[in-house]
Amino acid sequence: VPGDGGQATLAMQTVYEVVGAAADRCPDNGMVCAPPMAGRAYHADGIEVTYAEAWREIEALREAYAAAGWGHGHRMALLLEQRPEFFFHFLALNALGCAIVPISPDYRHEELQYLLGHSEAHTALAIESRIAELQHAAPIAVVSFENFTVPEAPCLPPLSGAPKRESECALLYTSGTTGRPKGCILTNGYYLNAGAWYVALGGRATLREGDRLINPLPLFHMNSQAVSATAMFLVGGCLILPDRFHPKSWWRDVVATQATVIHYLGVVPPLLMNLPPAPEDTAHQVRFGIGAGIEPELHGPFETRFGFPLIEVWGMTETGRIYADCHEPRQIDTRAFGKPLPGLEARVVDDEGNDAEQGELLVRHTAEAPRKDFFAGYLKNEEATEEVWHGGWFHTGDTVRQGDDGMLYFVDRKKNIIRRSGENIAAAEVEACLQTHDAVAQVAVVAVPDALRDEEVMACIVPISGIAAEDALAQRLFAWCDTRLAYYKAPGWITFRDSLPTTGTQKVQKTQLFDEGDTPTAGAIDLRQRKRKKR
Repeated sequence: VPGDGGQATLAMQTVYEVVGAAADRCPDNGMVCAPPMAGRAYHADGIEVTYAEAWREIEALREAYAAAGWGHGHRMALLLEQRPEFFFHFLALNALGCAIVPISPDYRHEELQYLLGHSEAHTALAIESRIAELQHAAPIAVVSFENFTVPEAPCLPPLSGAPKRESECALLYTSGTTGRPKGCILTNGYYLNAGAWYVALGGRATLREGDRLINPLPLFHMNSQAVSATAMFLVGGCLILPDRFHPKSWWRDVVATQATVIHYLGVVPPLLMNLPPAPEDTAHQVRFGIGAGIEPELHGPFETRFGFPLIEVWGMTETGRIYADCHEPRQIDTRAFGKPLPGLEARVVDDEGNDAEQGELLVRHTAEAPRKDFFAGYLKNEEATEEVWHGGWFHTGDTVRQGDDGMLYFVDRKKNIIRRSGENIAAAEVEACLQTHDAVAQVAVVAVPDALRDEEVMACIVPISGIAAEDALAQRLFAWCDTRLAYYKAPGWITFRDSLPTTGTQKVQKTQLFDEGDTPTAGAIDLRQRKRKKR
């Protein structure tokens, strides 16, 4: 089972050392790849860089940054989108003990202003088209990626000593779906452990030397930039970076890049299942997919059609480690995501903090060292850090159920539980039901106030292209839910949208579904009278 960092990383202190070892061991293996994409502003014809080629670039940059005075404890913000060169700068800086602050390319002025000011990044490296925005957002030096010259080091003197496992490696900001994003301080130890943990999962998720993992998640996200990338570096594998998830070209890219592993998001399986059958469905070399959020109703049909298992996992930016339902018999007709493991202990507790079959998931390393290789804390927010760690356990905010055999099953985010007439309804369950209807492209379920029942279920739905967003569709969708769920779970309100607000990782931002002062039910279709207890 996964342990504390794996034997391969015990003597290593930095991610830079991991890549150096891979460059020595397998110099001709691909390290990072961008599939070809017509019309893309960078590497339109595609590019693959070997470990030997990458190492030469990393070493040249390391020497240049060092000569300019960059050192231990300095921070540089990076806005390079999905360019493979991101890793050259990241690893060169990592070698010197500098931390990076990846920036979402979707951020706009106020978000950039907050991130750059809060992170106290000393300099930003950005693509040419975004430089003016960054300069307008914060009074820091901004360097062009396309016309790169090494920036002067900050006036702040470096910390003494060489970088260690405890040194800051990156500052990653959470998605901010419940307020201002928090800056998670992630150390080298976090990265090394996260990658080694992934490598050691085993079962149907066994990684091999030279594997090739295609991951549509952005490089400001912990999975792609920390977990997946470090795991690939440890096995001398290649991280394949599409600019984002493109359903129509997905299998073409998977085949062309010879991917052996895919990473998926909850939105990926239904969109791929909606595509017409094609030779690429099974012409690939994929051994398994790994991710979170596939609906149980789609899990088995997806594996049958495309010919490989999807491994459901659970993890957070703060934890680094993941749970995975990767050992047979997997429970693909449920929301199972694995069992507690040494190094990632778990408790399930009710609102009073008592052990329960269903409740909030709490995790830790061990009682003796609960925070070992978790995030090091929220930047400038010790109060929030201590709050999530109260009682010696990290409070995830996720509601789960635990079986008698220890298996954990995802229910929903705790804040997404709808309380209607004393019944607790998981928004995720209603979303899962609606998502399986062939007229639904995207859905978000939220609670809205109800004078009689405290809260009512509301579904915000984007219909499939060509399907009319009308009352008749709402009635069909209600009936779909009413025959599959307990009567009180069906949506009492349905509203149709052209699109839903999402983060860069395609998570719906429910706090942005309605503007401040809006009445959520205004203009929505009222279905409350159809909700009747079945006899």
